[in-house]
Amino acid sequence: MPYKEPKIEKVFFSIGEVSEMLGVNPSLIRFWDKEFAILKLQKTARGNRIFTKDDIQQLRVIYHLVKEKGMTLKGAKQLLHRNREGATKTAEVIEKLLQIKQQLAEIRNELAEE
Repeated sequence: MPYKEPKIEKVFFSIGEVSEMLGVNPSLIRFWDKEFAILKLQKTARGNRIFTKDDIQQLRVIYHLVKEKGMTLKGAKQLLHRNREGATKTAEVIEKLLQIKQQLAEIRNELAEE
């Protein structure tokens, strides 16, 4: 039986990787880090921000509220303070629906090619 390499999942992500995931500039992520108390980002010894999957999910919620719903920063902060769990669940559902929409579009394109 051949040796199988264990699948290693990445634990920390750089600000460049996260900004690419969200499609925003790193400066916006730095700004949100200062503005939103729910973000508790860790920093390396050099002072670089490192992000966990949980941090990225929180950023996705902020992105959804500010960029997709058009909320002000103040409104987003108040909503997250009042109902963080509800806002997080809503953002997760929307993200899943967008993934499904993309998959359906890919299937439609494949069927159109046949």
